[in-house]
Amino acid sequence: MAAATPLRVAVVARAVMPLHGVGGLERSVRDLVRHLARRGVRVTLITPPPTVEAAITPADFLHPLIELVHVPYVTFPLANRKGTTILDRSTAYLLFGLRAGRAALDLVKRGEVNVVHGFGAAVLGYALARSSGAAPLVFNPQGLEEFGATAPSQALLKRIGYAPLRSAVRTIARAADCVLATDAALEPMVIRHLHPAPDRVRVVPNGIDMDETIAMASPIDGAATRRQHGIDPGEFLFLSVGRLEANKGLDVLAQALALASAPGRSLTSTTWRWAIVGAGPFRRVLERRIRKHGLTDRVLFAGRAPERDLHGWYEAADLFVHPTRYEGSSLVTLEAMAHRRPVIATRAGGLPDKVKPGVTGWLVPPGDADALAAAIDEAVPRRESLVTMGEAGADLVRREFAWPAIANRQIEIYEELLRKGAGARFT
Repeated sequence: MAAATPLRVAVVARAVMPLHGVGGLERSVRDLVRHLARRGVRVTLITPPPTVEAAITPADFLHPLIELVHVPYVTFPLANRKGTTILDRSTAYLLFGLRAGRAALDLVKRGEVNVVHGFGAAVLGYALARSSGAAPLVFNPQGLEEFGATAPSQALLKRIGYAPLRSAVRTIARAADCVLATDAALEPMVIRHLHPAPDRVRVVPNGIDMDETIAMASPIDGAATRRQHGIDPGEFLFLSVGRLEANKGLDVLAQALALASAPGRSLTSTTWRWAIVGAGPFRRVLERRIRKHGLTDRVLFAGRAPERDLHGWYEAADLFVHPTRYEGSSLVTLEAMAHRRPVIATRAGGLPDKVKPGVTGWLVPPGDADALAAAIDEAVPRRESLVTMGEAGADLVRREFAWPAIANRQIEIYEELLRKGAGARFT
């Protein structure tokens, strides 16, 4: 198949923003589809019908090169959080993957697409029927939560519950012509858990729409956010963003802030606040830990914020701190960096690809409050250095994690597979 063949790609995913709410997968699928179309790629997006009423006719997909194909997603009564519970992901999700993958196969047979790009188990039906299709399969397995790849441990019942999903994901990986790792730091996990041939693995990061992100808020909005929440212009503001769960490590940060507030350390002579944007089941535990450390008056729980308000917080902050115990790619860290914020983060998941010690921020071991406090001690007095680090972080995001660069890389992979005639052996 010649490299000049026009690209016609079927993107298959269980969720996309704004049809099915907001999340890392949802945002990645939306941005991939939009940016491929902007580069002249004809895209058919195969996904469930909208679950968000306001998103029935989303402006995101009105581009003439984008077509939506909806495949029903039938959720069982006890699995009522579509795509999120273990029961759902090992039953209803796999049935959707069979149907959606077969929908992609039908497009291939009719000559309407020449590449299939699947997210997770949503492309299962295509992988199982590759003997009938010639279009190459590009597979993005996402975070590999079902393998415990980004978590230090996994409960026995969880491992058992995820067994069908693990089997499906490995089946797709075996059939794929290319398996994507969403960060260079995560490539070894993809190889270890999915066992693809090493020459079939490519790194294509999850990223952000840089221009859209910057347009969400300006320094003026950041100043307004400070005024709204009673944070003085001279106060040093730490910011953390994410769902309030134990794995996010916010309790470790609370301990680290207490350590850095001890006599003779960085926060004793600094007026500071810590803003936490997000909601979740760990809030009560976190509030108890904060009280225990005597930090209640220093901490502001902002709750789940609308998108523009969230970006106002990025602009308001002096330092973004992501103390997660384990992680995938961390889009919130990229968003903070796009807003020129230096970062203290843990050496988890794909974070080392983004946070470069001494350049864009600091990296510390997960769960290590002493190391986190030491990074805070080093960061807080360095106001001018923080500005320089923030600018370096924004430059890094624009070069490597903004969608123009990512879409170009993805198109290169499609064209490489078409040049090699990947998939022809399945005809």
